Amino acid sequence: MPLIGHRLIRRDRVVSTMDEVAALAAAGEPEGTVVLAEEQTGGRGRAGRRWEAPAGTAVLCSVLLRPGLPPDRLGPLPLMVGVAVAEAVEAVARLRCQLKWPNDVWLGERKVAGVLIAARAGAVIVGIGINVDGPVSVLPAGATTVAAAAGRPIARAALVERLLARLDAGYLVFTAARGAPDLGPWRARAAMLGEAVTIESGATRRHGRFVGVAADGALELAAGDGSVTRIHAGDLVRGPVLTAAGPARG
Repeated sequence: MPLIGHRLIRRDRVVSTMDEVAALAAAGEPEGTVVLAEEQTGGRGRAGRRWEAPAGTAVLCSVLLRPGLPPDRLGPLPLMVGVAVAEAVEAVARLRCQLKWPNDVWLGERKVAGVLIAARAGAVIVGIGINVDGPVSVLPAGATTVAAAAGRPIARAALVERLLARLDAGYLVFTAARGAPDLGPWRARAAMLGEAVTIESGATRRHGRFVGVAADGALELAAGDGSVTRIHAGDLVRGPVLTAAGPARG
């Protein structure tokens, strides 16, 4: 029996699937429990951003995990989850995904899915949102749906089934490797790898060339002098981002 999805709780409408799973974790619900909702009224993305999708058009779910690893071993987890999401989308849509560090999934350089990891109630909660169908015009700028990219209808039930299977397989690899899995499948899909990029974190901007990801999931940014800085959080943007004083510098 698979671990992830052995208990699948379906909800019509919630504030946040992550909040639902946090409450279940606090009540002692077992690892692998999944909450899947038709609609979220207060879904969140990274850095407090809202996750917006019309009701009945997206895969909105959260997973309760108890990996038993120290926090410094969880860095690759969003990358592993991103690979699982990409594999599921690729299987049903027959399209190649790109992965934008640290937690976005792209189709045709437009965001189709996002991942959010949070430690709550003594557990690790993985939130996933995938835009499946519905009008692209109502989504935030730069977003798309699996159906729009594929040019045909996509069955959400089939995508959920494949997603849970790929999450289960990836999580087994992640825990067996004690939080240090092979990141080759992520690197093979990495958006902007080898390009000049800017990492934005609050008011700080660092410019360089995106040369890889470290074993702990940190982005490796090479400066003009050849030095490499490891960055654990921030927004990845293509190209130098101009400031009043000129391009941001690493």
